[in-house]
Amino acid sequence: MSMPNEWLAPVMFAVTMLLIFSGFPVAFTLGGTALVFAGVAMAMGSFDGYLLMALPERVFGFMSNYVLLAIPFFILMGTVLEKGRLAEDLLKTIGALFGRMRGGLGLAVVLVGTLLAAATGVIGASVVAMGMISLPVMMQYGYSRSFSAGIIAASGTLGQIIPPSIVLVVLGDQLGVSVGDLFLGALLPGLVLAGAYAVYAGVIAWLRPNLAPALPPEECGERGMAMFVRVLKTLVPPLALILIVLGSIFAGVATPTEAGALGAVGAIVLAAIQRRLTRPMVMESAMATVRLTSMVMMLLIGSTVFSLVFRGLHGDLWMEDMLTTLPGGRIGFLLTANIVVFGLGFFIDFFEICFIIVPLLLPAARALDINLVWFGVMLGMNLQISFLTPPFGFALFYLRGVMPPEIKTAEMYRGVIPFIGIQVIALTVMILFPGLVAR
Repeated sequence: MSMPNEWLAPVMFAVTMLLIFSGFPVAFTLGGTALVFAGVAMAMGSFDGYLLMALPERVFGFMSNYVLLAIPFFILMGTVLEKGRLAEDLLKTIGALFGRMRGGLGLAVVLVGTLLAAATGVIGASVVAMGMISLPVMMQYGYSRSFSAGIIAASGTLGQIIPPSIVLVVLGDQLGVSVGDLFLGALLPGLVLAGAYAVYAGVIAWLRPNLAPALPPEECGERGMAMFVRVLKTLVPPLALILIVLGSIFAGVATPTEAGALGAVGAIVLAAIQRRLTRPMVMESAMATVRLTSMVMMLLIGSTVFSLVFRGLHGDLWMEDMLTTLPGGRIGFLLTANIVVFGLGFFIDFFEICFIIVPLLLPAARALDINLVWFGVMLGMNLQISFLTPPFGFALFYLRGVMPPEIKTAEMYRGVIPFIGIQVIALTVMILFPGLVAR
């Protein structure tokens, strides 16, 4: 009965992808398809039904996984900071600081996006906050619509790669590597990417000042010592939170989960100090955390069923053999892996890619002796691009929800194309110069 195994695993994978692209809920697609193929294979005598008895233990294993507990903590930290209007304070203050120079609002958006990424790690919160606050101001003072939309969407996605990133937590769990090592490895590439965005904004303002003009002096608010005090009051709280969360991880004082809990408490304390800790704000933050965490857990259950049946059909061996025998060896594998992840990013969410594709790439990466921390950072950088790629980039959906109706979707798509190009260049540089990733 060896023949059925030769086609069941590839067909199972193909059917799963087809159902996902059709819009069927991913968690139910993974689990349902796996159970159907397990039944077919059992009828053919090609699958041992006793393997399914391992499912409860596997589900219990990841439900009690201490590392994954960092996800709700970081989500809660981000949502509390968003509801506490930290992003609003940062954007208004830094916008006033840089507004006097051409492209100043664009630089302010990049800087705030970087700070929010390091303080929250939640993409939706960053994009929505910056879109609601900075986009109307940029439109009011003559900024290009496409440039404004592009730089807001791109800066909002920096939380995907700059620690503490939720996607790095998930990748660490899927790859079986330290989340702290991934955080440390991703820090420099993330900051380099943010710097590249800032350079692009400056170049655009220099070459085409009509696209990113300076604000009138009377609109820039305080100057001198008053501005210094305002910047100090606005920047110190998030910088202190960043130092506590990331510093404790990098120094080895706390695990990512412990640092996430500390960050969530710190965000609540900041909201209380600013007298914004209200019951509705706490309820909204808690509900947002529960919704996103529940989605992740359902995806994990579905992906666990899928991987169990897929391996029972020897699909892992089929996938490993296919990936390790590609022309070009390691380079061929890395090129193929990046193209697959980049292509899927046009259509499905990064959580889904992490839970479906990464476990299939892992055996081949191990067989080719690829450093898994570097591999995880590379995948994180690639997955970040998925947030910007039309038509289903999540940052585009978030931004579209808060954009004025006069800005067309096509303008938003045109605006993100240069930033997608910057990300592809940054990913290529990271692959060519692996020393950029600290290990």
